[in-house]
Amino acid sequence: MLDALIVPLLVTTDLPPEADLAEFGRVVTDAVRAPGRDEASYSGFLYGGAFWLDPPRPPRADGPESRADEELRFAALIGYLSVCGTHGPVRDVVGDVRGAVAGAVAARYGDLGSPPAVMAIRTEDVRERTPPSAVFVSTADAVAELVAVTRPYI
Repeated sequence: MLDALIVPLLVTTDLPPEADLAEFGRVVTDAVRAPGRDEASYSGFLYGGAFWLDPPRPPRADGPESRADEELRFAALIGYLSVCGTHGPVRDVVGDVRGAVAGAVAARYGDLGSPPAVMAIRTEDVRERTPPSAVFVSTADAVAELVAVTRPYI
């Protein structure tokens, strides 16, 4: 049996208005495949739903410098992170994931002004706060045992 740590997780960030939620979800979920720090590395798997936290805004007519279609939108991903290996306590794992996600989001979308927020949440929050319209994504090519231990939470 695999000794895994499962952490309910929330990731929020600003994104360009034309960003695709499924792509954003894949960027985040794939970033956690092998989080770690220094010489400690471990395997990760994230399954979650990506969604917009704000509605799209129509373009404003008050000048090109204030065009709403160029303003960033606020997106989130809520789900379950599973890790195995030499990972340390939850606080360290969330910190490692925060760094991995920030790097992946910056690589894909550029400097958005601030890094993504990544935090552990309650299990109930995943079920209660994931909207029906969420786009569900998961880490590609994850360790099969991590996928299996996460299934009961999904």
